[in-house]
Amino acid sequence: MKRLSIIAIVLASLAIAGEAFIFATRKEESEELHARAIRADYRIYAPSIPDTLSFAGERVPLNIYHVREGLDRELVSNMYFQSNTLFNIKRATRYFPTIERILREQGVPEDFKYLCVIESGLQCVTSPAGAQGWWQFMKATGQKYGLEITDEIDMRNNLELSTVAACRYLKELKERFGGWTEAAAAYNCGENGLDRRLANQQQTSYYDLFLNRETQRYVFRILALKLIMQHPQDYGYCVRHCDTYPELPTTDVQLTGQNVDLVQFAKDNGTSYKMLRTLNPWITTDKLKNKAGNTYTVMLPTKKGTEYNTIVRGKHDTTVIERL
Repeated sequence: MKRLSIIAIVLASLAIAGEAFIFATRKEESEELHARAIRADYRIYAPSIPDTLSFAGERVPLNIYHVREGLDRELVSNMYFQSNTLFNIKRATRYFPTIERILREQGVPEDFKYLCVIESGLQCVTSPAGAQGWWQFMKATGQKYGLEITDEIDMRNNLELSTVAACRYLKELKERFGGWTEAAAAYNCGENGLDRRLANQQQTSYYDLFLNRETQRYVFRILALKLIMQHPQDYGYCVRHCDTYPELPTTDVQLTGQNVDLVQFAKDNGTSYKMLRTLNPWITTDKLKNKAGNTYTVMLPTKKGTEYNTIVRGKHDTTVIERL
């Protein structure tokens, strides 16, 4: 009986060892197959960096190692932040035409549309510090450049008016610092902050300054978005025109009077309060007291302005975007 028990134990041990060997073999085979699949199907590419690059007509000194590596960092960060960058590309077709027109009218280089992209993602957002809107103005700065900001109205969220205000500010910064690149940096850290750093470090160029991390990366982020959005396919983005967001057909209506019920105003004009607020994010209340008696121009959708099939520009255009 004892001998049978020993034999049983030995056989059981051999069975367990055999199963362990089979499991290990299968695991090894599975890991090898997985490794092969990764090598065959998954690629992470380093982004291409051009030999020459400019911002607002000013040369970027890519021959300096830390300039090149600063740009490389932002290209990698934004190239592989796919969801955010994809939405930037999608929104650009809706908002770039208006921004480009105003930049052109105001005499500001078109490259500054990418500053708007990195500031807000082409959305009306609020920063933790309280900066607001497309161009992320603080309240005092927005008011300084002519934007009405009250408990009822915040024109930092008006695309056209805030873009005009941003142009005025940028032109003043250019006049003060002598270059558009330095104007962009000062837009981030403030004119006094940049002035102090230029003086303390006895430099004249943004690229030669030792700055706080955010401002150090700021212009390179603009440049990275410029490269990706101008050449999306070079950075892995294959977006068709029909995938992007079209400009919305709207009509302008004058809003006057005091103690206006905006829900009723929208209804009287054949739309919803939601559409009124969506198209006019600068309105921040549902009842406009308007004690000053101002007249405001609001955008409302045309008769079929909310129906997808009627607003999509190039609905059947499946051409991949080449440049934004």
